[in-house]
Amino acid sequence: MITPAFDLSQDPEYLILNVRVPYTRTSEFDLCIDGTDFKFYAKPYFLRLTLPGRIVEDGREKAKFDIDKGLFTLQVPKETAGEHFEGLQMLTSLLAPKGSRSAKPLVEDVSAECGEGAAENDEEDEEEFDWQVEQEVYVERSEEELSALQKYGFGNQRSGVFARLQEELTDVIDVKNPEGTSAAERRQARLEAETSAFSPDHYLADLFEDDEIKALLKFRPWWAKLSPSTEQEEESAISFTDDEKEQLRKFTNRSYLLDKTSRYQAWLGLVDVLLAYSYEMRCTEGEHNVESPWTIRKLSGTLCWLETYSSLQEVLVSFGRRVLCYPLHRHFTLVSAAVRDTTKVLQSGKACVLKCLLDIHKVFRENDPAYILNDLYITDYCIWIQRVK
Repeated sequence: MITPAFDLSQDPEYLILNVRVPYTRTSEFDLCIDGTDFKFYAKPYFLRLTLPGRIVEDGREKAKFDIDKGLFTLQVPKETAGEHFEGLQMLTSLLAPKGSRSAKPLVEDVSAECGEGAAENDEEDEEEFDWQVEQEVYVERSEEELSALQKYGFGNQRSGVFARLQEELTDVIDVKNPEGTSAAERRQARLEAETSAFSPDHYLADLFEDDEIKALLKFRPWWAKLSPSTEQEEESAISFTDDEKEQLRKFTNRSYLLDKTSRYQAWLGLVDVLLAYSYEMRCTEGEHNVESPWTIRKLSGTLCWLETYSSLQEVLVSFGRRVLCYPLHRHFTLVSAAVRDTTKVLQSGKACVLKCLLDIHKVFRENDPAYILNDLYITDYCIWIQRVK
């Protein structure tokens, strides 16, 4: 568990807590307010404070979350209005001291506990969250330390994201040390991993027993029905669902200052992500399943290895290699079909691309912990694609 950065302030009636929890889900917060005890949990962050005064949960408390800053703000009523809480700046002393992780005696007679009752108690003990986990004060990195970290994410504008979250997010990316691994080192590691993962037997089985592959090749995704059109015609031909419109409203409008190289790399990364999405759509025949987040992430070197491409050929070769190494169906005709599908998406204009990106965003948003890829790439792509020429 990670102890987040936090600070406290007060007014005569409320204690105000600011907790910085970037790259976490906005819908999965767990709060506990009990006298001088305050507990906060939002995977992978955990905070437990012992306060110098008593607070209450009586319906007057207020909470808000700034998704752009990753800042959770909570106003909790004081039990005694007008009371002044001393030492709110002494953050280390507010972190509750380590205590016993269990109230059970070290030695006990277990002979009395048997049968179903004991099994139920064991299950309850296993499911109960350990609120006594050890904490340490969050330490902000200096500018020198941050500048030494490797860049990744949309437009190579992020760094330091995995420095504290790596342990929680090993299921999201395949890079072992993203902060200390250069783009060239990441690429070399990716190529070696693909070479190791390739199975000739699996490939030959799909090559000669291809009845299911032939059936998948007949599938026509929704964008295949679009005809080439002008931008005005294209916008009217594609409609967004209410859920998609709601997600667009939640995004924060922002501008991106990308130089020529970064802009070109962003386009190549977009092609890479759309290729993985096109493959997944064809192999599930347009119906996402529990494997969809894994498939999209795994087939995209951008998402899985924080890859930065410098040419379209590199993107196509990388995607082809990954299709022949990792998913259930490993056939080169599926690579060609995904290339044609992605070409059609891009030819159909920004609205078509945006609709695909919103679908990817939804797939990742509903998967733990793949939602982190939205913060690193997909959200920015959804905003950026609406404004580019």
